[in-house]
Amino acid sequence: MRTKSILLAAFAAILSLIAVTAAGAREVTHAMGVTDVPDAPKRIVVLTNEGTEALLGMGIKPVGAVRSWLGKPWYDHIAQRMEGVTVVGDELAVNLELIASLEPDLILGTKFRQEKIYSQLSAIAPTVLSERIRSDWKGNMKLYAAAVGKLPAAEAAFKAYDDRVAAISKALGDKKAEKISLVRFMPGRTRILLKDTFAGNVLSQIGFARPANQDRMEFADEVTKERTPEFEGDRLFYLVYDTGDGKTAAAAADWTSDPLWNNLAVVKAGKVGAVSDAVWNTAGGILAANLMLDDIEKIYGLPASR
Repeated sequence: MRTKSILLAAFAAILSLIAVTAAGAREVTHAMGVTDVPDAPKRIVVLTNEGTEALLGMGIKPVGAVRSWLGKPWYDHIAQRMEGVTVVGDELAVNLELIASLEPDLILGTKFRQEKIYSQLSAIAPTVLSERIRSDWKGNMKLYAAAVGKLPAAEAAFKAYDDRVAAISKALGDKKAEKISLVRFMPGRTRILLKDTFAGNVLSQIGFARPANQDRMEFADEVTKERTPEFEGDRLFYLVYDTGDGKTAAAAADWTSDPLWNNLAVVKAGKVGAVSDAVWNTAGGILAANLMLDDIEKIYGLPASR
């Protein structure tokens, strides 16, 4: 029955594509090839968290989106803007039938998550996929902006953000020489976050240094408690990805009460702080980037730049 529904939706989508082509469409080159997209899409479904932020940052409200990694169903910082938006699953498991029922005229996602279902998505509506996520949020936003016909809005958002980065970098002065260590506690695992991460990218743009073992354009190192000494830095920020069952929070409390943790020079210096996992990692887009800059300003006692 589900297959039949998807096929019917696909047929309707083909008819609508014919109409769109007649009315005017544009070619967008993306991770899966070249796709004709409507000049002014009105019903957009987005399948990544950073893509949702990109759309909201350009003043666009999608008709459907994957749920936030944290929140019910949205991150606190986007919940108000996402009222009435249909949840179409999560990044790892989207509901094709539900997406088809929304009759989208454009679908945005990422090859990193949705490569295997690209043909099915394309049968529903023109689909544009970024290559990957992690530290690529600005490039991805530019791709999504091209797809929705909002490049000027994206460029304006980038300029405002880049101006803030420049102002913060200047205000920090020599404090940027502090080597920032990033640690993330997750269900059943702990990671040292490197430079090919959302937070690592923002810190690099500001100009912060990283400890030698973290100064790599890679994603993360998964570590055991015995490797806690590798968390050392001039300042340490840690993120706790807790989905609500309290297990990750308990694990983080166990790590941060361990003698190995308390022996770290950065801990003894009192330069350790917990930061929002949603803002510093999982949301991964323009709105979170600005919130992360807000955090940096507060942590370092800088004047607010917005």
